[in-house]
Amino acid sequence: MSGRLHELSAVAQLAALRTGDVSSRELTEHYLGRIEKLDGELGAFATVTPDLALEEAAGADRRIARGEWSPLLGLPSGIKDLYPAAGVRTTFGSAALADFTPPADSWTAGLLRQAGAVLVGKTTTAEFGATCYTDNDVTGRPAVTPYDLTRYASGSSGGAAAAVAAGLLPLAHAGDGAGSTRTPAATCHLVGVKPSRGLVSSSVPPTSPTSTTIEGPIARTVEDAALLLDVLAHPWSGDPDGWRADGSFADAVGRPPGRRRIAVWTDPGFADVRRHPEVVRAVERTAVLLQELGHEVREVKIPAACDDPVRLALRTHFAASVHAAVRSLVPPGRRGLLRPYTRYLWAEGEALSGAALFAAHRVLAQYASAFETALASFDVALTPVTNGPPAPLGYFEAGGVTGIADTMLAWSAPTPWANWTGRPAVSLPSHLDGNGLPYGAQLVGRRRDDASLLALAAQLERSAPWNDVHPSCWDD
Repeated sequence: MSGRLHELSAVAQLAALRTGDVSSRELTEHYLGRIEKLDGELGAFATVTPDLALEEAAGADRRIARGEWSPLLGLPSGIKDLYPAAGVRTTFGSAALADFTPPADSWTAGLLRQAGAVLVGKTTTAEFGATCYTDNDVTGRPAVTPYDLTRYASGSSGGAAAAVAAGLLPLAHAGDGAGSTRTPAATCHLVGVKPSRGLVSSSVPPTSPTSTTIEGPIARTVEDAALLLDVLAHPWSGDPDGWRADGSFADAVGRPPGRRRIAVWTDPGFADVRRHPEVVRAVERTAVLLQELGHEVREVKIPAACDDPVRLALRTHFAASVHAAVRSLVPPGRRGLLRPYTRYLWAEGEALSGAALFAAHRVLAQYASAFETALASFDVALTPVTNGPPAPLGYFEAGGVTGIADTMLAWSAPTPWANWTGRPAVSLPSHLDGNGLPYGAQLVGRRRDDASLLALAAQLERSAPWNDVHPSCWDD
């Protein structure tokens, strides 16, 4: 086959593996070569595992030769560095854990490996997933969008998005606590899926009854995203939120979604932040396509703003989450290696009372309830993903650590509400602006109606294909 294997979709690569048109070793060597050539500028990987990858590829080729098959058999993939993979360095984006090698897989890493994925490495993440930009002291460089190396690939799944957009991986595992799959997808012209709460088990056993984080796929196409979601959507039997879909998501994307009733808004919901014209263009362009496809699209007022009480509650939640992670993972003697913002969140979390955390979660529950009430008669909401283009390097830290949270929220306010409601959400590519920067639009569906949401996303993709748009390094 051609030496440009990365141009094939993940689904097409699997088909070629199954028919013997390409071997897993050939495919793995192709991606390892691209990683070696391009990742120095992209910052997509915290750890690359060439020896392990080639060993797993050889095993996959033997299995295929025997006529065996599994959903991802022989396909190179990466795991976000917030999630342990047995025998592979897992740093959680922190220099304090730069030498940590876990003895066991996380639940989802185990699912990926059981499905036959070939692990080529761990994709870069923000330290403990705490920021919507991906920069840490493990790699010493940020993950940047391949469309502009001076701008972040967002976060905390920035490494995963940079890798897929640049053709270093066919698809990638990601995680989303407040937009961390969707905003990287938007900055890299990709599809990013945050499933409904409980479809994917992020921690076994659960570590928190209030976790908003859920893992999902980043991919170039909706079909590829559905392929990976089918593998991940096997929740642990003890997950109190766990549920299983009826049928395959890969099958669902080929079916008509039916006529959907869609609410749309472009208001960022953040005081003193204007509507960015390209963000508005992305949403309006998508709304027109949906209308042309026969769906009912109605403009509505944003159900709830990200106002001062909500921002304070979100900061409280983030501080408590990071404090819990640091407390459980980082020995006291190594906490001096944490980045300044993580140390700031640690201190904020250390000072939190139970009453303050309870009050914050009550505010966020009311925030989520406002969206649920306003959207009760709609099937889908169409909104921005971000409040602007991919952010320049250093943008979020320009005002010091005390200003990072509000700066991040001002840029990413359209996404957290979907986490707090537990609804499925997908970020879809829209367009590139005059400077070649990507923008996306967000679709948010009803809880546990992920299949219909992906069917709608696939219908949009067929009407306005985006997979022929790539950054300049694609051809390297």
